[in-house]
Amino acid sequence: MNHDSYPDSYIRAILNGVKTIAMVGASPLNVRPSYFVFKYLTERGYDVIPINPGQVGKSLLGKPFVASLKDIDRPIDMVDVFRGSAHVMPVVDEVLALSPLPKVIWMQIGVRNDEAAARAEAAGIQVVMDRCPKIEYGRLSSEISWMGVNSRTLSAKRAPIPVKGMRLSLDRQSVAGANTAASDRAVKSRNEPG
Repeated sequence: MNHDSYPDSYIRAILNGVKTIAMVGASPLNVRPSYFVFKYLTERGYDVIPINPGQVGKSLLGKPFVASLKDIDRPIDMVDVFRGSAHVMPVVDEVLALSPLPKVIWMQIGVRNDEAAARAEAAGIQVVMDRCPKIEYGRLSSEISWMGVNSRTLSAKRAPIPVKGMRLSLDRQSVAGANTAASDRAVKSRNEPG
């Protein structure tokens, strides 16, 4: 796998194929990127498990923190890593000790460890590095466009307003059709007189 550039089909298949995500380095502070990603993915229907040994006994948006991957009581589909690149190999070691193995290890923006990626891929685990699942989900589902941001082209032209039943790139319906409450709220607030 070329980790400098991922095809949209690779990212889309991962986001459509995972349900349970363990977030290593999740923070309860609502100004931290991990908090935003945790909240966003939870609102999209993913079962996100916060991992932070310093927060055990507390919860994040109603979900209890666990100390490590081995403390999770169910199979994990994806491990989202909010740790520095130098700290990824111990996470991969912990992942490789799990049974069953997760399908994916996802390293957040700014996190890249090619040696750890090669080790995970040798065990049959897909790897994404230096990307954010929140950003990728928003880009591929067109939610980012609805909120006035276009990730590929600068344009003053507004994206079309989604209509009930419109299929998004991630095969999810919008506007009260399924699991995209944030986009539904954005459309509702855009259409209400101010």
